[in-house]
Amino acid sequence: MSQHFGQTLRNAPAEADTEGYRLLLRAGFVRQLAAGIFSYLPLARRSLTKIENIVRQAMNDIGGQEVTMPVVHPGDLWRETGRWYTVGGELTRFQDRNERDMVLAMTHEEVVADLVRHEISSYRQLPRLIYHLQTKWRDEPRPRAGLIRVREFTMKDSYSLDKDEDGLDQQYRAHYQAYFDIFHRCGLPVIAVRSDVGMMGGSMAHEFMYLNEIGEDTLFTCENCGYAANREVATFRRPAAIDEPLQPLEKVATPDTPTIEALAQFLNVPKSKTAKAVFMMATIVDEAGEREQFVFAVVRGDMEVNETKLANAVQAKSLRPATEAEIRAIGAEPGYGSPVGVRDCLIVVDTTVTTSPNLVAGANEVGYHYLNVNHGRDYKAHIITDIVSTYEGAPCPQCEHDLKAVRGVEVANIFKLGTRYTEALGATFLDKDGQSRPVIMGSYGIGIGRLLACIAEHHHDENGLKWPITVAPYQVHLIVLPGDETVPIADKL
Repeated sequence: MSQHFGQTLRNAPAEADTEGYRLLLRAGFVRQLAAGIFSYLPLARRSLTKIENIVRQAMNDIGGQEVTMPVVHPGDLWRETGRWYTVGGELTRFQDRNERDMVLAMTHEEVVADLVRHEISSYRQLPRLIYHLQTKWRDEPRPRAGLIRVREFTMKDSYSLDKDEDGLDQQYRAHYQAYFDIFHRCGLPVIAVRSDVGMMGGSMAHEFMYLNEIGEDTLFTCENCGYAANREVATFRRPAAIDEPLQPLEKVATPDTPTIEALAQFLNVPKSKTAKAVFMMATIVDEAGEREQFVFAVVRGDMEVNETKLANAVQAKSLRPATEAEIRAIGAEPGYGSPVGVRDCLIVVDTTVTTSPNLVAGANEVGYHYLNVNHGRDYKAHIITDIVSTYEGAPCPQCEHDLKAVRGVEVANIFKLGTRYTEALGATFLDKDGQSRPVIMGSYGIGIGRLLACIAEHHHDENGLKWPITVAPYQVHLIVLPGDETVPIADKL
């Protein structure tokens, strides 16, 4: 240790905002070069190597073959899948000296699909599983919490290649179990939660979460049955459909009631008897290019719109609040809006609204509302789906026990990508009948540096870091007492 490069610090820098990060700085494990960019000193490098070897062994045990894929990708490859256009500023684009568009990789689905279209041609070559450990770059707008939210990072990414959905299911389950084994060996407790597929696409995703208040993600868990989901996709048991006859539509004066709270108080009704209008502009990317679509979302007044669910429902790249001028252009009125009589917009209605008769909704006129507004009779939705946020204490969708909200740090994720990338890049194979079919993909990632950070957050006390022996930089640290005779003996050991 006396020969190690780097030094300890008496005090951590003021910007160190978590205990684990402070200890990593003070113990001489890491140093920050710029926002979200770190140097890993010898002690950290030894722990990272041990983590990487644990991950490698787990991947090899389920049939993985290690490869190395480049950090820099041609922009044209990302254009083929469409992500050149749909991924925002976190993807760094640049031009080489020949003015060709290039990308600093934040993920490698495009490269894998490109390899597949050149290397796989027959069902006899499937299934396959490849993985790599590679530096990546994601231009985060707000790096935070030391190694938790960075811009340059190392990931283990594995990619499964199958000829059918059954094969994908098997590889997905294998990774699910392998990840728990990895975290157990690293000494980090995690839970798996359902999550949004996000920019990755596909049909299913899970995140592996370390529960800690420093986490950016809100999760909903059920202590009774084990249900767990990220807030972006979490659901709850909806109230039973209300059985009452439809009443005639009636327009009433409701002065100074532009909010649900004011309206419910003025009419002396519960918020659950009102309909809330939410006006959004969705950016849609399709074959015709990029365009904006007005989205009129309707939820019950006692619920809140979940923007992730809404964006997924309309297949939007992004959402922004509509301006007052845009709201009035569709025939609605800010603060008094309803879907009754509006035009030139996409109406998205939450499922609970359709089972809640005789709601109070805006009359699209300042100072007026309608009583007894009913979906199907007074207006029709283009889309009916779950677009509301889950809340603490909501009934679990599986057992009706109260859901609990907790914070967590995502340390790994798994995705069923299906044919999202292989169809776009023409990565096909001939099945046993000679028919051409797209290869079915899965993607599975673990953040190596973030895993190190979470272990530091979990394993420390008032005296400092307490590494699990499996990832400790050294298993034994000899402390030499002062004296000329002890130093040579210690050196020999």
